[in-house]
Amino acid sequence: MEFNERVHAYIAAKYYVHLTEHFGERGKKAFLHATQYYALQRGRRMAQRAIRDGQKLTQATYNYYGEWVNTESAKEEGISNIMTPDGNGALKITRCPWYTQFHDMGLTEAGAAYCKYLDSSISRGFNPDLGYEVDQTLHTADCCIHRLSTGKDIAEGSGRGKNPAGIKNFEYHCAHSYWAYNEVTAAIFQAEGEAVNAEVLADVAAEYGQKAADTLMKYRNTNFNVCE
Repeated sequence: MEFNERVHAYIAAKYYVHLTEHFGERGKKAFLHATQYYALQRGRRMAQRAIRDGQKLTQATYNYYGEWVNTESAKEEGISNIMTPDGNGALKITRCPWYTQFHDMGLTEAGAAYCKYLDSSISRGFNPDLGYEVDQTLHTADCCIHRLSTGKDIAEGSGRGKNPAGIKNFEYHCAHSYWAYNEVTAAIFQAEGEAVNAEVLADVAAEYGQKAADTLMKYRNTNFNVCE
């Protein structure tokens, strides 16, 4: 099987399901905390690479040092990201594979929570002074709107694409997602949290095969706080 955007969204969605089933409102808070924990780690890795390269931590640098690009499978399925500058410094996103996966699972509430905080938290991990905001998402509106509270152009420099040296494949991203949620879930709920972690891993095996679950486990000792 291929690790891709859908698998990445599936892992987060299943954590939302099991955390809320077991712990109710505490589970929702844990999910949001884990989502932000994951995203902050990702943003910090981006910043570390940029600093190493002697770059200022601007919005243009943030856009260039992003860690992912659409997979070919998302493009072929017709669900890859479509992002368009609105002419006033904001971005409109009218198609997204993460939205599609959450929607297909019937988990609009989970998707809305995830997408509200993910990108803004990645940006905070990179440079909290950029002021990245998500005003709305596809889960509750006809498009996502991302902007900077400073009024600057959020798409600055995006025309040059992304730094190939910083792109990580979706096996890595899926493993990072699983272990970020795993760590937070176990820390908050201890033995009961470990049971949730096992449930999510079993869901991955059932949906994508045991090899996929085993691959996630290989990243157990990876330090996702630092770039390579």
